[in-house]
Amino acid sequence: MKKSMLALFLLVACAPKVTKTTSTEPVGAAPEPSHSSNVTGGSTARSAVEQFLGAVKAQDIQAMSVLFGTNKGPSRDNMNRDELEKRLVILQCYFNHDKYRVLSELPGDGGHRVIEIELTRDGISRTPSFYAVPGPGGRWYVDNMEISAVRDFCRKS
Repeated sequence: MKKSMLALFLLVACAPKVTKTTSTEPVGAAPEPSHSSNVTGGSTARSAVEQFLGAVKAQDIQAMSVLFGTNKGPSRDNMNRDELEKRLVILQCYFNHDKYRVLSELPGDGGHRVIEIELTRDGISRTPSFYAVPGPGGRWYVDNMEISAVRDFCRKS
């Protein structure tokens, strides 16, 4: 009796674990990307710019650092931290806004997408261009923007 109980215990303990998952996605559909802190960039050029502007408005430098980057990926992984923080604080000053509107998106040089944005701050509107580039894993990063279009935004602060 003891041997059969021991055998049953070992059988249960060594049995493979089965996990049941339920999904509303069609069979074979690609899973939605996780929204964890490991996901960087935007799924499209436009979403990278929109998320970047949301992070600017929220004064969230960490969020800005995973959207600002190059074809090598997010700047947080490819730049000196002190230099990056200084740049992002400056960008935050220039691109802080009350509201924004996407005006256009066009192809640019070297695989870039050029997204023209109307930024409004204190009743004044400006139209800077943002440049997004594809990076690793098909993610998009904001790698440049037209500061000259919003110089007076930072002076007002």
